[in-house]
Amino acid sequence: MAANSLDGESFQSQEGHWIPLSDMMIGLMVMFLLIAVTYMMRLEAEATRIREVAVAYNETRDALYEDLHREFASDLPKWKAELVKGDLSIRFTDPDILFANGKSELKPEFQEILRNFFPRYERILVSPKYRTAINEVRIEGHTSSEWIKVTTPDDAYFRNMELSQARTRSVLSLVLELPESASDRAWLKRYVTANGLSSSQPILDGDQNEDLARSRRVVFRVRTDAETRIEKILQTVQ
Repeated sequence: MAANSLDGESFQSQEGHWIPLSDMMIGLMVMFLLIAVTYMMRLEAEATRIREVAVAYNETRDALYEDLHREFASDLPKWKAELVKGDLSIRFTDPDILFANGKSELKPEFQEILRNFFPRYERILVSPKYRTAINEVRIEGHTSSEWIKVTTPDDAYFRNMELSQARTRSVLSLVLELPESASDRAWLKRYVTANGLSSSQPILDGDQNEDLARSRRVVFRVRTDAETRIEKILQTVQ
């Protein structure tokens, strides 16, 4: 009888230990679920904010494209230029108009085009409708992959990098010195950049070969602040 009594006391003692442990496990599971639900709600809130930014970006892009198209549609063919909606870029693609081969000085014809084009372009960008949504206006210089009498493709790439950068500086210098730009020069100096990209982004033909002539181009590209805003949102999630 004594042994049975001891066994019963031992079982009750063990049972007393197991009940609090099970309660603790349940409590931990509840805490984990609360944390998981809170995290999922936070992710959903951030996803909603990203969607709102994306919608705002699409609306801004569409409106800006329409305004640029309305302003320049009749001029683009004679300038040998094109307006691309996807990246809000205006591409001047006729190398015979832009620069002499291997030179960074603007040809007179391209100077006249820029004097006509840029004040009208600037007027749209600095309007209250867009100026606070713009993160950068990139003047890009692109070359083909060719370079006469070089020893290696790398040599051609770096020579073209130097040339494309010099060309974009020439474009930037001209547009910033236009009399029509004087009142907005501080804004332009903050947001307009010159970017020489060498032959890193060639234009390909239908057979996926480089189109040497069209690869030699100058591009004005608008970047809105949508990318920056999304990056900031994602940083708060991490």
